[in-house]
Amino acid sequence: MVFALVALSLVAAQPALGGTGMFVGAADDGARSLDPLTAKAKMDRAAIAGFGVLRMTVIWSPGEQTVGGDDLVALRNASASAQLDGVRLILSIYSRDSRTTPLSSRARGEFAQFAASIARRFPAVRDFVVGNEPNLNRFWMPQFGPGGADLAARSYELLLAATYDALKSVSSDVNVIGGALSPSGQDKANSARQTHSPTVFIKDLGAAYRSTGRPRPIMDMFAIHPYVIPSRLPPSFAHPRTTTIGIVDYPKLVRLLTFAFAGTAQRGETLPIVYDEFGYQSLIPVRKRSVYQHLGAPAARDAISEALQATYYRQAFALAACQPTVAGLLIFHVADERDARGWQSGVYYADGTPKSSLAAVRDGALAAQGGTLGTCSMGKTTSNLGSVVFHEPTVTEPRMLGIDFSCALPCSYEAQIVDTRTGAVVTSIAGKAVGAQTVGLPADGLQAGRYQYVLRALKCGKPGTGEARFSRGFEVPLGTQIGTQTLPLPLLPLLPEARFPLPTLLPTVPAAA
Repeated sequence: MVFALVALSLVAAQPALGGTGMFVGAADDGARSLDPLTAKAKMDRAAIAGFGVLRMTVIWSPGEQTVGGDDLVALRNASASAQLDGVRLILSIYSRDSRTTPLSSRARGEFAQFAASIARRFPAVRDFVVGNEPNLNRFWMPQFGPGGADLAARSYELLLAATYDALKSVSSDVNVIGGALSPSGQDKANSARQTHSPTVFIKDLGAAYRSTGRPRPIMDMFAIHPYVIPSRLPPSFAHPRTTTIGIVDYPKLVRLLTFAFAGTAQRGETLPIVYDEFGYQSLIPVRKRSVYQHLGAPAARDAISEALQATYYRQAFALAACQPTVAGLLIFHVADERDARGWQSGVYYADGTPKSSLAAVRDGALAAQGGTLGTCSMGKTTSNLGSVVFHEPTVTEPRMLGIDFSCALPCSYEAQIVDTRTGAVVTSIAGKAVGAQTVGLPADGLQAGRYQYVLRALKCGKPGTGEARFSRGFEVPLGTQIGTQTLPLPLLPLLPEARFPLPTLLPTVPAAA
């Protein structure tokens, strides 16, 4: 039903994907499923909404050093689905609650090795958020020590450093995302609910980092959850006299990061920022109320109309698009939670049908990703990749596949050809470039079948500026087989392609004669 309602709008919804945009996506665990077809259907839903990034969670438990069990299966399904749909997958790894906070050196080591095992097992996943809202007692304890000392910032810095080192041992191009802070907190050691504001936590995180004398960074990107509460307030609502941080408080956030890390090995002023949770709950219409539970809960009352939800999301995209060091924004969620004690901020109802806000949100998301949402006084420092063109195989010898792209500043890149049947990378090339670039990949050895381009690029030495582009599937037809390639055993679940063109995938164009 969802596909039928939105398919016609996708033809004209292709993003420009220039070097002035940012990523727009969602924080949602819907595609986290042991059933590969369910995972793929949920990923399709995100892609249809124009979300080019999906952030999923992985819960660490004390003693775990290697990903396995249901986590391994769910991540395999999600990774395969994301690749096929052209969605960049970000994983947020954290302990379940404050009772399992990794406080000891041993626990931090286990957590770090657990994260590294995921990066090693799933090389297509390059982005990892370390921890979740460590400034809140729900996820991190203790918050305070004797004399009101900020123990949370100190211990979180140690975890972030350990995980950074473990992930970088897998690949220097892995993007380590720190912070993931709640937008507000009390800063009262004697309060019944012990929390820190992001303003104080960032300062204390910088002080903790300085005190260790560490010669290496601890993160490539900084994340915050800039919710605006109550929902009647627009994303342009500022907090100039408080310690809360919203999207429009970007100058305050940059000043804090600059002050916290100035003169150290950790970037502050130019540190890429991601708003990795942001949401407006919408009112549930009468015809959909049977799909939800606990609609009388206090949390469900803070909701706005679907029209206003769409307006506020587009306003948020526009604000973030003109903030130079903001790399992206993630809506929380793709689809509503059925339990109204949770969050109903998606662009789909809990039964998977689209809200009236979907089309406007999708159009705004694609415009923000393409750098065409509005006119900004300053350009992005986090976006470097210009237009990308994927070519179909040449028909003359030597058989070649090709990509045209550009990097405004020196970048490192990796181009891959992926077999959509198995998820296997059948050929790849990596290098450095600046300006316009044409990359050719030999097609020797490709059997008849269906394949996909994947291009990843980042400013040289700066993983927090990483960007990804994916092509639609293309055919190497029968009768053009080259070589005697033997297909590997399936590495990933065999998944169907979406029934309609997805705005997260770029088309391929015929090769030059």
